[in-house]
Amino acid sequence: MARTRTSPSSRLRWVAVTFTVGALAAALGACSSSASDGGTARSTSAPPPSTTTTAADAPPPEQYDGPVDGFYEVPDPLPPGEPGELIRVQDLGEEVGVQTVRVMYHSRDAEEEDRAVTGIISYPTGEAPEGGWPVTSQANGTVGLASQCALSRNGAAPGDWGVEGVHAVTDYIGLGPVGEIHPYLSGPSEGNSVIDAVRAAGNLPDSHAGKRWFSIGHSQGGHGALFAGERADSYAPELDLLGTVSMAPATELTKTYGPVDEVVSRIVGVMMLYGASSEHPEIHFEDYAGPELLAAKGVFEDACLDDIITAMAPIPAETFYAHDPLETEPAKSLLALNQPGLIATDSPLFLAQGTEDERVNVQRTKDFFTRVCKLGQVTELLVIDGKDHGTIVPAAAPAAAEWMNDRLAGKTAPDSCP
Repeated sequence: MARTRTSPSSRLRWVAVTFTVGALAAALGACSSSASDGGTARSTSAPPPSTTTTAADAPPPEQYDGPVDGFYEVPDPLPPGEPGELIRVQDLGEEVGVQTVRVMYHSRDAEEEDRAVTGIISYPTGEAPEGGWPVTSQANGTVGLASQCALSRNGAAPGDWGVEGVHAVTDYIGLGPVGEIHPYLSGPSEGNSVIDAVRAAGNLPDSHAGKRWFSIGHSQGGHGALFAGERADSYAPELDLLGTVSMAPATELTKTYGPVDEVVSRIVGVMMLYGASSEHPEIHFEDYAGPELLAAKGVFEDACLDDIITAMAPIPAETFYAHDPLETEPAKSLLALNQPGLIATDSPLFLAQGTEDERVNVQRTKDFFTRVCKLGQVTELLVIDGKDHGTIVPAAAPAAAEWMNDRLAGKTAPDSCP
């Protein structure tokens, strides 16, 4: 497998890539002309949680000091471990009182299989407050499906989102380990990866991570953050989720919102389809793909998002699929099950959206907002005029920071719902 990739060289580049390429994720489902909700019921709870290990009783993780590529080679066989238990840790250095480490930890996929996940965690080196530092767990945007695309490879520290504490960012299941494929927009896998990053932070003895945490994401990451918020109480009852921050999220997956959806939906949809086959044995890529798509499928494992777009875009719409996965089982039902916002949670939600977003249409987020309000979900909606898919994040970040710090202070969450 080729290992060439477009690699961010700095923290700013990482953020830019996440904001830009992550935008495509929200157009999933645009091939469908349906304007109905998902229609397929999803269980209102996550699988029963395992008994999570702590830093005191888990076996010590490997302290890795080799080359970056070697970090992503998963031990074979993978030793058993509880969700969040650390497998491998690499010191990335300390800067301005903040220690950063690259981690590999245990999580669970949508089939409840034990999986190794990679990511980055940073934590203050100063004295922690009583109860430990609060934790932010970030879900990243779209980058690709293969190991070489994992953003943690650049070693950049996660953003702090205006919250003083421990900060984690996950690569998601299947996106870090060599030889695996990321199940793109798989809600359970994304959500578990985000939650177990919090557990992994708590298993770093020097992090002094507390139990209070926030789920945060943008675009695909907004989808992952929402699923983490939905699953938190049942999957990780020992943790205390204070709220979810989701910006321009991939929601309303069975609806279409204009011509841009039609342009990007095939690329995003085929990424989800190809990734799903790595997690769900009943999904066979060959059952859906047209001949030109079959001939180009190697790009999913050999390259990252830019090359995937280049390979997929020229394939004509009428021959792209032999059978449309949005209309053909079992892929059709799987899409509906990966729709966030089918249940309300006890923790509040902060939604942000720009009016000029051509990737996630503002009406998509407004429809999602209306739906979760009907479920009784406490939600603050911030719509900012003139902001697009990338600029919504810096524009909304101050309000998101204030919202999270208010939750830490114990203030009642505002509710924009009627």
